[in-house]
Amino acid sequence: MKLSILWIQELCSILLTKNLSLQILPMKNSHSNRRDFIKKSAIVATGLGFSAKSYARIIGSNERVNIAVAGLNSRGNAHLSAARTFAKEVNIVGLCDVDNRVFDKVKREFSDFVPGSTKTYSDIRKMLEEKSIDAVSIATPDHWHTPMAIMAMNAGKHVYLEKPCSHNAHEGEMLIAVKSKTGKVIQIGNQQRSAPTSIELIQKIREGVIGEAYYAKAFYEANRGGIGKGASAAVPEWLDWDLWQGPAPREDYKDNFVHYNWHWFWKWGTGEINNNGLHEMDICRWALDVGMPTQVSSAGGRFAFDDDWEFYDTQLTTFNFSGGKMLNWEGRSCNGTSVFKNAAGRGSYIHGTKGTAFVDREGYEIFDLKNNLIEKSDEAAGESSVNTLGISGLDNFHYRNFLNGIQKGEQLNSPVEEAHKSTLLCHLGNMSQHLGKALMLDEKTGKPKDKEAMKMWSREYEKGWKPIV
Repeated sequence: MKLSILWIQELCSILLTKNLSLQILPMKNSHSNRRDFIKKSAIVATGLGFSAKSYARIIGSNERVNIAVAGLNSRGNAHLSAARTFAKEVNIVGLCDVDNRVFDKVKREFSDFVPGSTKTYSDIRKMLEEKSIDAVSIATPDHWHTPMAIMAMNAGKHVYLEKPCSHNAHEGEMLIAVKSKTGKVIQIGNQQRSAPTSIELIQKIREGVIGEAYYAKAFYEANRGGIGKGASAAVPEWLDWDLWQGPAPREDYKDNFVHYNWHWFWKWGTGEINNNGLHEMDICRWALDVGMPTQVSSAGGRFAFDDDWEFYDTQLTTFNFSGGKMLNWEGRSCNGTSVFKNAAGRGSYIHGTKGTAFVDREGYEIFDLKNNLIEKSDEAAGESSVNTLGISGLDNFHYRNFLNGIQKGEQLNSPVEEAHKSTLLCHLGNMSQHLGKALMLDEKTGKPKDKEAMKMWSREYEKGWKPIV
């Protein structure tokens, strides 16, 4: 009897709730990876008492996945675009947003994929009551990411969650706990993890092409303008401001919050380090093969404009790891003059004892210690190009991996356990910057050994909105 990983997860979930035992019998010469485990393992369970309802939505490899998308003004379009690539495997069965103008726009722009009859919702809680939904694709503002993903998993849905996976450090721990409890597939949107050239480079680094990798430099350069001083204003008729705020403590509406500038406010956003720095820092941590840091220090400020922006337009953050390894991120949000070779505004350098690798979404280059180019690989045409919504071919690779995780039990390229570690780097950088001091960290948990910093580990939630773990 061949079982998918989802059926195994469903069995485990039911066994736990019924306090029954599960015995896994490994076959001879079984391997440790997940695919071989599924192929070469047998499962024995007794006294299950399954009903049809228990496994009604276990998805087979030939079955369409019913997906609902939440957050449609920006990255949600990238999620829809990627899902449309696999239109023969996917149904869009729900659209959720607090801006009631976007539904007609989405149905018009994706008319070949999203039926005009697709149900629309302003309240995610109502949408999650729909039993036919298999997975939720989340592209909302940051403060909604973890609460919505937790609601979805607790409602029995798989999740594709835009980065950053959390608004604060504790939320990452919550996500891991709920994923473990529910057994649901949750892919985090660090899409460069699915880029063929990035995967290839990491393998070459593991094989020693640059010797021992010990220092990584990530950077982001842009020419953002100011956001001005917001004025109190009436909430637009098209916006449900209460639902937009959701789990965040309430704030009176101002005219410079929605739909993008929320990134720069502590209540809802996580700053440029998490908005863009996370992509490259995730690749750097992967390349260095490190987990949690032992120390973080950050310097910078809001220098370019005198406005409501609460985070930093200039930030240099450094992380030390055990084993003599270090990662540094340089972010310049308001001055995009490039100071890096081979760079178009963002990328990562990985330095080793025998050479250096440069990697971005376009591909990679490898240099020896004399700066001679010894190897180069470019992402295939059309797969790395990015528009202003961040839509690229990398989304397609990442979404393919997500669907394979649901349908075939394929190992995810950006599982929440790994994504939390990279996202935590960004939270720690903001903590260090905000407090104006270096922080020593617990290497096992990433938690600061500083009482003042630990006050920033979590957040206050609006009454009735704290995630249920």
